[in-house]
Amino acid sequence: MNKPRKALIITFVVGMSIFGYSQYASASQIGVIITESDLIEKTDRGSTYNVVLEFENPSLLILTAGETDFLVIADGKTIGEGQLEPFTLPALGSSLAYGTFQTESNSKSEEVPVVMISGMTKYDVLISTIDVPFVFYPTEDQAREFIHQD
Repeated sequence: MNKPRKALIITFVVGMSIFGYSQYASASQIGVIITESDLIEKTDRGSTYNVVLEFENPSLLILTAGETDFLVIADGKTIGEGQLEPFTLPALGSSLAYGTFQTESNSKSEEVPVVMISGMTKYDVLISTIDVPFVFYPTEDQAREFIHQD
């Protein structure tokens, strides 16, 4: 193999590696917000909600997500868990993800707890899969609406 061709191949491989890493780093910065949360059922053991989250993709990659499990954590304690249906996140765009979650108790307090939604989404990208964690801290009003505290 001649030197110019070898240099071109090495440059191409290095360039694709840098591009791939930069897109992975961008995909790791995916944003998420709560757009809807509706109470479906309330029992002595807990409540079930429909939820819609909006994911925003800052990368140039089209990301296809499988089922996504997530936890709802209030004041450091897991109060529920849920699952989002598969969705596709367009490059430099946003997409809604629909799912449900169940709380483990119906305890109510006077104060709205600090709520965190945390999960891991598996995205299929070209010939591989990447796991991208997400963490979202809703505002006090969003948290109140999300866990339906009066």
